[in-house]
Amino acid sequence: MARLLADLTPLKISAEYRRIWSALSISNIGQQMTSVAVGIQVYSLTHSSFMVGLVGLCQLVPLVGFGLYGGALSDTHDRRKVGLFAAIGLMACSLIFFLQSVRDLRNVGLLFVVVAIQSAFFAVGNPARGAIIPRLVDKELLPAANALSMLAWNVGFTIGPLLGGLLIAATGGVSVAYFVDVVAFSSVVYAMYRLRPLPPLGDGPERTGWAAVKDGLTFLRGRRNLQMSFYLDIVAMVFGMPRALFPAIGASFYPTDARMAATAVGFLAAAPAFGAVISSIFSGPLTRVRKQGIAVVVAILAWGISIALFGLSTSLLLACFFLACAGAADNVSAIFRSTILQAATPDEYRGRLQGIFTVVVAGGPRLGDLESGTVAAIAGETFSVVSGGILCIVFALGLIAAVPSFLRYDGQNPEP
Repeated sequence: MARLLADLTPLKISAEYRRIWSALSISNIGQQMTSVAVGIQVYSLTHSSFMVGLVGLCQLVPLVGFGLYGGALSDTHDRRKVGLFAAIGLMACSLIFFLQSVRDLRNVGLLFVVVAIQSAFFAVGNPARGAIIPRLVDKELLPAANALSMLAWNVGFTIGPLLGGLLIAATGGVSVAYFVDVVAFSSVVYAMYRLRPLPPLGDGPERTGWAAVKDGLTFLRGRRNLQMSFYLDIVAMVFGMPRALFPAIGASFYPTDARMAATAVGFLAAAPAFGAVISSIFSGPLTRVRKQGIAVVVAILAWGISIALFGLSTSLLLACFFLACAGAADNVSAIFRSTILQAATPDEYRGRLQGIFTVVVAGGPRLGDLESGTVAAIAGETFSVVSGGILCIVFALGLIAAVPSFLRYDGQNPEP
């Protein structure tokens, strides 16, 4: 039984990793409460899935620019300082969300602006946090550390939306959800403050700024395994991410009860993360998988199938079940994609590649929000979800047909 459970070794041997892991577990709860609150607030003001999808677009633009530049900062500056700066900025954005809700400004434009600024700080800080992990644990422990990190991430995605939906339903407003996020994010500020300095190893990159970003993109050229890990995730998230439709789908389950509809949104948003948490808890066997490319592909296909079945669901319980299956598959994919990136990338490029990873991992779902919201506005929510899941499968199989060598990726002999 012990071999089935998550490997806790990274938490036992590294106090710094343990502190960051704990802080992210707490802060992710608040962040996901805010995510649900923003979606519900925008939908309540506009009654439009398309407008909720535009939230993703507002997040995407800063993610691309600041994600790439933030990755370069992580290779040229102390990663602790970069992470601390971003954490303070994110907490400030959460405070603004809280204040606008208390003042009842009812301004969708303001929400979009704060979402964009929040996305920029996330894009700067996330590459630093990702690049820090290989400096805190040994290479052979990276799968276990990434599984634990995904567990922390998905605990937030599970509890946060549920708690957010319940609090919003109970209070009739979003202010409490935003306030909890402000308090929770202070834990990340503390964890980053306590971290030891982590300057670049050796002399660091020869060039800085956008020139360093260009060098990182140049390094990626021809590295088919790294490229495929990015392409597959883009396909899964752009076509298979139905998050922007949750407010409308929740309302369809309870068309005459706004509070029950808000609760349903919380359950729908939490279900993928619940599945991911379960797969993380029982991630012990994943640390012994060598053919990590095959594992990524199987997980992506399972995600697409589960999303399509979610689109056909006629009850909240069944919808949550298929979303949980999708979340478990996505979590397995994320664990191995993170491990491939960290193990196959030299430290001097790791921050910049983590920046690209941030753009892909965080930007893909935002494009997915826009895609699903747009298709839903034209053809309805059910068609949007089902077609997205099918297209995810089709494009993933097409990528593997184009680059079959990815299936031979060996975790014991990582090649970029």
